[in-house]
Amino acid sequence: MSDAEQRVIVPLIQRLASWRQADRAHPRIRRWGVTVFIAAMGLPSLLNPRNEADAWAALALCFAFSLPLLWRERRPMLVFALTTAVSVVTLPLGVLSGSDAARAVALFNVGRICPPRQLVIALAVTVAQLVAWATVFTLGGQLQHATRPEVVTTLAIGGMAAVAGLGLAGRLVNVVIAALQRERDQQTRLAAAQERARVSREMHDILGHTLAIIVGLADGAAALAPTQPQRGADTLRIIADSGRGALGELRRLLAVIGDDDSPRDDAPLAPQPGLADLDALLGRFRAAGPTATLHTEGDLAGLAEGLQLAVYRIVQEALTNTLKYAAPDTTVTVSVTTADDRVRVAVEDTGPHRVPQGSHSGDSGGKGLVGMRQRAALYEGTVTAGPNALGGWSVHAVMLTTSLSAKPPLSLDQRESHSPMERHPE
Repeated sequence: MSDAEQRVIVPLIQRLASWRQADRAHPRIRRWGVTVFIAAMGLPSLLNPRNEADAWAALALCFAFSLPLLWRERRPMLVFALTTAVSVVTLPLGVLSGSDAARAVALFNVGRICPPRQLVIALAVTVAQLVAWATVFTLGGQLQHATRPEVVTTLAIGGMAAVAGLGLAGRLVNVVIAALQRERDQQTRLAAAQERARVSREMHDILGHTLAIIVGLADGAAALAPTQPQRGADTLRIIADSGRGALGELRRLLAVIGDDDSPRDDAPLAPQPGLADLDALLGRFRAAGPTATLHTEGDLAGLAEGLQLAVYRIVQEALTNTLKYAAPDTTVTVSVTTADDRVRVAVEDTGPHRVPQGSHSGDSGGKGLVGMRQRAALYEGTVTAGPNALGGWSVHAVMLTTSLSAKPPLSLDQRESHSPMERHPE
């Protein structure tokens, strides 16, 4: 659907939906209003001198036509049958009543509520009844003012067919409105799920990396405390700074997703980390023991902020995983390059020489790698991970710098089916 069509159709559907909601809020107004209007249309027939029945019979027919309409939505075919039967009764009585329009209302509701087969039956009965009606009243003189009764009959049949089609169209409109509302609700739920996933990834990256750094530094501080208390104190200060930094990031994240009227004086909206913060990230990593080097190439400062955040988080997650397995002599090389409308990230370590305390196989579920792939997918990128020739682990990511399609990420099962051998990245 083009933008021009949407500008026309969407407001119309919204207006119809608002009318529908108003009708549902006050159902008695339409229910009784139509019934009273149809009864009032039959009152002039009481004064028609050409009606053969007396006024009381004409008044009874008015009520017989209109009262069944109160149940036209609950029992549309039954109401149609009753109004048709009353219309048949008017033929021998010779009463031409304006309340006969109740048949059109009943037929409209058949088209709006009943299956198409019942609508076809009702329309066939209406055509036959209109032909009989025109024949009887033409011979009786009630339609003597019509010079072409057959034309009047044809127009009446066409009008009733249009009423049936209008009812069917109303049914289709209701179906479209319901479908649009379901789609809107699904989009709302999808947006909420995507936001929860984004927040979950951010909190996972922030807490996972910071806690890994803190655990590594705490182990080092405990070992240094008896022999080198000053270095132990310095390590504790690094731990405190890392914890404060993580708390600041969490406060900023929660402030962004919190209520608009919530106080944010203690949670300033600082910029998200980017490639300029990689040096500080590696500095905290080195403080935990391993050696890390950073190599960059290309115009990294010109990358979009969202892409820089994705690169930063991928590097952060890869370093977090390395730190869990790292020994003091582990060396990590981080490379970030951009060329040919692509940014390439590589994080390679020389391999673990110890098993992290408390670790056991299969406890992480590969969530870290899934999160990295989700971030890369937003920029039509890919992430691969696996053992390298150095005896360690490598993470490679490639993302586009010029296409921000932000495609929906693959499902968890799809991503895990694409995963190579994993070293339990958190």
